[in-house]
Amino acid sequence: MEPRRPPEYILEIFADPAHVKDIVRGILHTIFFHRYFPSIRPSSLEVLDLTLPLVNDPELETLVDTRVAQLIRQLSSTTSPNSSVRGQIAVQFFEKKRRKGGGLGWFGGGKGEEEVCWEVWMVEVTLAMPRTEAERTKVLKAMEMTLQKTAMKIVTIVNQYKDHIPPITTSEANPFPYQIVLNPRSENWGTRIGIF
Repeated sequence: MEPRRPPEYILEIFADPAHVKDIVRGILHTIFFHRYFPSIRPSSLEVLDLTLPLVNDPELETLVDTRVAQLIRQLSSTTSPNSSVRGQIAVQFFEKKRRKGGGLGWFGGGKGEEEVCWEVWMVEVTLAMPRTEAERTKVLKAMEMTLQKTAMKIVTIVNQYKDHIPPITTSEANPFPYQIVLNPRSENWGTRIGIF
């Protein structure tokens, strides 16, 4: 039996090179603010006249900043002067489940824990390259509008879809491990075993 696919929420971001770092960072922190269960001290981040939540956790902030920098490097290395460039960054949340079965498995794995994904946030980033002042003004308005819409979409989703969140069954500080992945490929048997 095929394991159930976790819900995937797609968020679209539009940014220019000057604002892409702050916008993507702000959206990632907004997602984590609503799905990061350890005790945190809330903080905020100002992006394009919009106040977004910031998770004040050094380990998480380092991971977010590292992945955003990698995304920006990738976007800037494929930049063409006449068009926009696209990239993706995904946030995946996992639960630790006890493996079923006893004894040794096919590949020597016995009982233990496995991480099962329960939610995916796919952030699709479009990097615009405005050439004139009129284009810059137009892009700035579009960035402000999409940032506000995306932040509201996150709030709507987290308030509406809660039934798939697994129960907290551990006393660890962070009960749900997470990953931030650049340009995730579609999941199939080949990607799972590393062929594609």
